[in-house]
Amino acid sequence: MGEAPAFIADDDVSNGLLLKSKGCETIINMGCNRTFAIGAMGNGSDSSIGVRILDKSTSEWVIPTVFGTKPALSKGHSAIVLDEDRILVIKGNSTSDDCFWFLEVNTAFVREQRARVGTEVVAWSKGVVGEAQIPVVISGPSGVGKGTLIAKLMEDFPMMFGFSVSHTTRAPRNNEQNGVHYHFTERHVMEKDIQDGKFLEFADVHGNLYGTSVEAVEMVTDQGKRCILDIDVQGARSVKASSLEAIFVFIRPPSFEQLEKRLRARGTETEEQIQKRLRNAKMEIDQGTSSELFDHCLINDDLEMCYENLKKLLGLNDGSGKATKLSVPETVHVPLEHTISKIDKKILINCTTPQQEKPANNMFVLDLSSIKSGAPGRTRGLNFYAAGPSMTGTNGFKMAS
Repeated sequence: MGEAPAFIADDDVSNGLLLKSKGCETIINMGCNRTFAIGAMGNGSDSSIGVRILDKSTSEWVIPTVFGTKPALSKGHSAIVLDEDRILVIKGNSTSDDCFWFLEVNTAFVREQRARVGTEVVAWSKGVVGEAQIPVVISGPSGVGKGTLIAKLMEDFPMMFGFSVSHTTRAPRNNEQNGVHYHFTERHVMEKDIQDGKFLEFADVHGNLYGTSVEAVEMVTDQGKRCILDIDVQGARSVKASSLEAIFVFIRPPSFEQLEKRLRARGTETEEQIQKRLRNAKMEIDQGTSSELFDHCLINDDLEMCYENLKKLLGLNDGSGKATKLSVPETVHVPLEHTISKIDKKILINCTTPQQEKPANNMFVLDLSSIKSGAPGRTRGLNFYAAGPSMTGTNGFKMAS
């Protein structure tokens, strides 16, 4: 709650896209019901950009529950409404790898969390320039050979694939390193993160929690690699329901009898353990082959043939193993003083000052037509390039500082 800050408009705002506060908050109108104040909260206790919402029906300010990674507080920022679901925030005095942030106010993820917690919810998602390799979820019953297939991928294409490091609440064993074998954490911490939507999937195994966090997958993707998730059918179902875009592959045995032979041939488990794995395998095979959960189903009758089919569906037939990256200007710097305009799904960023003429190389376009995913992970697929002299825009405003 609190008194609304006084704010002014630098230009005529016919559609309520952007207003400026006199302090360090940017004021954004979202339709007739809500106004968002984005910036420093004024209490000096938070190092990240804060958000508060004015409920126009009650004339009261509400502090929402915030999901996702919050952007660090900057000396100034600009903001503009993209649609009814998102606000784009551009941090001034930042490079293109950290200045684009999406504040989600009505996406599917936000609506789901709002219904769960029963309060106002917003979610941050960092914008990433360039395309990314889509993660691969590989599932299958124990003994089907998926571990061998994944190991062959990692050996043949070491620069292309990477594993996300899982979290667990169990204690580390001998020679296990935190952040390498697992992210070891306390149960109450992991339970809170699960409640906050930070995990794609999790399970309680013998009294310990195990799970794959959104950030663990995103970190692999940030390295330019394609993340492989080796998880069971239940975990795959949880990932499918999340905002993560992935390819889902199910590996099945040629027959249930053949799977039993493979399990027994390993000679590493008791009869009780084998019977438990067989019961679980039957349920996984039924779910994996009869649902629309998986995009592809491969039969591992012959390991080499199955591996070739796996490479084919991942587009690796030529054996190049090179991740495709979008060439982007890595050193582009958005200054503190800049203005932004919106044309369809393109944002025109003018980095000139009033004292300067307007050379074309000081104007850039942020193309949002191919964005994917979102909170609580990254928003990827942004395209950032120099604007031509003919680019013009509407609704351009100065930033709050």
